[in-house]
Parts: sequence; structure tokens; C-alpha cells
Amino acid sequence: MRRESKRIRVVIVDDHDMLREGLAAFLKAFRDMQLVGEAASGEDAVRLCTRLAPDVVLMDLVMSGMGGVEATRLIHERRPGVRIIALSSFEDEQLVRSAIRAGATSYLLKNISADRLAEAIRSSLAGLPTFAPEIAPALVEERPAAPSPIQHGLTHREREVLGLLASGLSNSQISRQLNISLNTAKNHVGNILSKLGARNRTEAAGFVLQQAPAHPGDPMHSG
Repeated sequence: MRRESKRIRVVIVDDHDMLREGLAAFLKAFRDMQLVGEAASGEDAVRLCTRLAPDVVLMDLVMSGMGGVEATRLIHERRPGVRIIALSSFEDEQLVRSAIRAGATSYLLKNISADRLAEAIRSSLAGLPTFAPEIAPALVEERPAAPSPIQHGLTHREREVLGLLASGLSNSQISRQLNISLNTAKNHVGNILSKLGARNRTEAAGFVLQQAPAHPGDPMHSG
């Protein structure tokens, strides 16, 4: 029973049966994950997640009836501890922004590889965002072309920390990676958010993604 309790409890929300079946099969391949429910509509997703309080929800955004953005908002209001990963076929900037404002912690495209999705689920549970590089421009909301980190006045060390933060590392992981204390890592992250004018790690990660060139060989750039 203890082993079961450590598994990440996941709910799948998608109005296409085949996609839900595919995601269900994907979850079975990872021993640290457990499918606890499926929903084919936003309305069902809200009821299911309110009752089950899963760890992570894989949320389709474009569905008939209540869409995924509204479902995300309601789930986030009723169960703020539930992590919601928007899993969409669309890169539309307004949709991306709406999903994040509604409470989605991550935004991924459906062409993501199984291993990357598994990593994103684990990171989401730890409160760390994961984003498809294609949606980076939408993460820096209505800002002009973003200046470089140097123009923001970031020190060399802060730029190192920012890169690790955007890679999904926690403060403790950053401290180990750079061989600095946890408090120092936390202070660097706080300074970075202040200098970038970012409200949270999500926006800071979006800033880095907007600066980074695309890598055609990455599985997330296929299709």
C-alpha cells in the first residue's frame, strides 16, 4: 500500500477516445504513475477532479461544451493543489495565455515524446513548469522584443541560475549544480524575478525560451 501511495495520481481529460486510450497506455509504461480517472468533457473533468483531487491533470483545451481553459480555472479554484498540464495541438498565443492565467502549470504540445511528457508530469508535481519551446512568445505577455539578460542587469551567476531555472531545476537542485547554499540559490532566484519583472518562475522560464533558438532535432519540434 505504501508503494501505491507514492505513485503520481493522474487524470486524463480529452474528448477524443483514441487520444485518451493512447495516454492511458503511456501512463502504464511508468511505474511511478497511476491513472485514476478519465474525462471526455470539461464538465466531467471538474466533477472528477473535485472528487478525486489527483496529483496531476493532463488537460485538453479545445473541447465541445466547457473548454479546457474554463475547466482548468474551476479545478484550480476548487482544488488548488492539483497540478494541471495543458496538453494541446494548438500554439495559439491567446490560448496559451488563457490556460496559464486559468492555473495551468505547464503547456505542452501533443507531439511531445513519451519520456518528455513523463518528465513534465514529475516536474509539475514538484511545482516546476515545463513548456513547449514553440509557445515561448506567448509566455512573455504583451511585451516588446525582450532585451537580453545582460540588459536586464543580471550578473553572470544570475544568468547561470536563470538557465537552470528555465530547465526545470528546483532551488535545491540549482544549489547542488552550482555548489552554492540553498539560501544563496533562493536569493539569486528572487533577484532574477525582480530584475526581469517576472511574477513567478513560469514567466522567468518563458523569458529564457523566448531568447533561445529552436533546435530542429528536438522531438518537441517535430510535426
